Amino acid sequence: MSLDDFPVQPDGLRYFPAPAKLNLMLHVVGRRADGYHLLETVFRFIDHADSVGLAVREDGRIVRRSDLPGVAEDDDLSVRAARALQDATGCRLGADLSLVKRIPQGGGLGGGSSDAATVLLALNALWQTGLSRQALQEIGLGLGADVPVFVFGQTAFASGIGEELVAIEAEAACYVVLVPPVQVPTREVFQSPHLTRDSPAAKIAGFPHPHFRFALAPGRNDLEPVVVAGYPAVGEHLSWLRRQAPAAMSGSGACVFGAFGSAQEAAAVFARRPAHMRGFVAAGLDRHPLWSMAAA
Repeated sequence: MSLDDFPVQPDGLRYFPAPAKLNLMLHVVGRRADGYHLLETVFRFIDHADSVGLAVREDGRIVRRSDLPGVAEDDDLSVRAARALQDATGCRLGADLSLVKRIPQGGGLGGGSSDAATVLLALNALWQTGLSRQALQEIGLGLGADVPVFVFGQTAFASGIGEELVAIEAEAACYVVLVPPVQVPTREVFQSPHLTRDSPAAKIAGFPHPHFRFALAPGRNDLEPVVVAGYPAVGEHLSWLRRQAPAAMSGSGACVFGAFGSAQEAAAVFARRPAHMRGFVAAGLDRHPLWSMAAA
């Protein structure tokens, strides 16, 4: 895709997609001396997305046009991403920025990180700053551990704190994602004394490699028992979904997802969910919609 695929709208902004992610598995394999946890996980994007509106300003200011409840402008990852790109490149241009949120906050679907990555990718094109994908990933890592994978832009096996990425394949799938009515603080989960921190590392010689294909059924999430114990609503949603298909929690929760081989099957399961359960159906994406907007 190019900028021509995102025409200027009546409000003067171009709107770019920021897709949600699922963790198809998540193992905690250790902890660094600085307190960061070492992870192994598989990231997959889905076609449920926020929209990030952007327009170039000549005065160098980064102006957030839309309010984000509970998030001050200076704490907004999208604003911080724009400022970080300015700092890294010396660009004297600015931007108007607006977010249309569809990804649940505090749900483990990476909404804030995805918004930040989309800002980096789109402004790199709008400002013509010409940074490589790797350079944008490095800027993203300074914003949060999940930002680099959205810039990387492909289904990926991640290790380290989530920044060591290898592109892999995943079976075609459609997902039912349920959104329990709670927000789970990531810090709280990782600080829990009950968290398993010594899962065996999956990385052995020759794995992962670009032709490794992740199976349809999601794998284990080491954070899930901690979250289910503290948030019964997550356990309720997960138990119902597991009676329909292989299912798991994404990230540090609260969202849970089940994998299906077709959109029709996923839609049928979603239609018969209990009335109080909210969520959506989404297809897996092999690549980020803006993948082609960053140079290798």
